[in-house]
Amino acid sequence: MSETLDLLCQEQWRVIDQSVTGIHVNALYSFGMDDTLCTSVGSKLVPPTARSWVHRDTIVLGIQDTKLPFLREGIKNLEKKGYQVIVRNSGGLAVVLDEGVLNLSLILPENERGIDINRGYDAMWKLIKLMFSDFHKEIEAKEIVGSYCPGSYDLSINGKKFAGISQRRLRKGVAVQIYLCVNGSGEKRAGLIKEFYDIGKKEVSTKFDYPIIKPGVMASLSELLHTELMMQDVMLRLLQALQKQTNYLFAGQLNEEELPLFEAYYQRVVERNEKVLEAI
Repeated sequence: MSETLDLLCQEQWRVIDQSVTGIHVNALYSFGMDDTLCTSVGSKLVPPTARSWVHRDTIVLGIQDTKLPFLREGIKNLEKKGYQVIVRNSGGLAVVLDEGVLNLSLILPENERGIDINRGYDAMWKLIKLMFSDFHKEIEAKEIVGSYCPGSYDLSINGKKFAGISQRRLRKGVAVQIYLCVNGSGEKRAGLIKEFYDIGKKEVSTKFDYPIIKPGVMASLSELLHTELMMQDVMLRLLQALQKQTNYLFAGQLNEEELPLFEAYYQRVVERNEKVLEAI
């Protein structure tokens, strides 16, 4: 068995499913959750944890996005369209969250040798391939130029991106995070981010090269697989894939030791976000 699959093969997997309840809370909640889980999983308080989450109409900006010359105008335009804007505490650029986008986090403990960053990305890529193997479509991991938040581990089918992977490392824990455009229009989501950059940057020259969005290079899994996928369909596929990689798969929530950790991390994320947005 490859080292990549070893990361998926754990003695136990705890699953925290917030694909329904997450819709009713601010997306900052999820960043506080993943920081909490990095700490608890990293300290071996709890087993490796897979968490799913969905949030309503939110644009998550990266730190580089906050340096756009006309950022305030770009944000106002998004808010006019009904989107809340937050800034995340990890790398990357702007992404769209809505009820057709499923986010998955795999939280793993770093061992003595640590987890190489590419191994984390490869493990998530393998998981997604396992989840959708019955469609017999090649899922590639490579940068899709023209997509929003481009990276070397953009996941695509026939050259169209449907997912992006990121990582967060904290206190000996690693959170490998992916957003999956499950249904709805990938092109429409990309058009929203294109408009944000068009307004936020205009023709001004900047030190950082922001992506030139080409909406046609993005699509949802439903569009690419010609099947109307719902969140519960994808959640079932996740559980089935993880079940094959472990001796014990169980549903859970934060335990008594994790709850106070969450309160502290969530507060930290909220205060940091407020400080960043106030400075704009």
